[in-house]
Amino acid sequence: MSTFTIGVRRAENSDADAITKVHDAAWRYAYDGVIPAQELARIIARRGPRWWNRAIRRGTAILVMEVAGEICGYATFGPNRARNLAQKGEVYEIYLLPEYQGVGLGTRLFLAARKELSRFGFETAVVWALADNESACRFYRNAGGRKVARASERFGTVQLSKIAYAWNNDR
Repeated sequence: MSTFTIGVRRAENSDADAITKVHDAAWRYAYDGVIPAQELARIIARRGPRWWNRAIRRGTAILVMEVAGEICGYATFGPNRARNLAQKGEVYEIYLLPEYQGVGLGTRLFLAARKELSRFGFETAVVWALADNESACRFYRNAGGRKVARASERFGTVQLSKIAYAWNNDR
């Protein structure tokens, strides 16, 4: 019988290439056909290893999920950027490689990000999801998030609706 480890930890400089790979694959999987192709390619290209390395060096709060020593996901988080919402913390991004989705790893990574937010004093949290990203919206509803706001975001020439889901300190 073989065993392997699953863990969540803070990102290190040496993780930039692996995070880039997750970002690329997860964004293509989640947003192909939702975000216009040219805009999606531009967003993905902008977030290469140099971008992630710089973010890690600057102290951006990034967690990575490892399965058997390989990074398969990441989450970024910090203070809530939407001043009109009461929640103090925000999970900015949470992404897994497509082949690791649907088996509970996203929940584990999300809870770890919320725990870190709590450690920073942010007992309440919000996350935004594109309304057309049905799997993300379902994930946040299943995680106990309640809809608290709607807004829109422009991607090239297309305006897309997004939904804010919120949690109180009762994880």
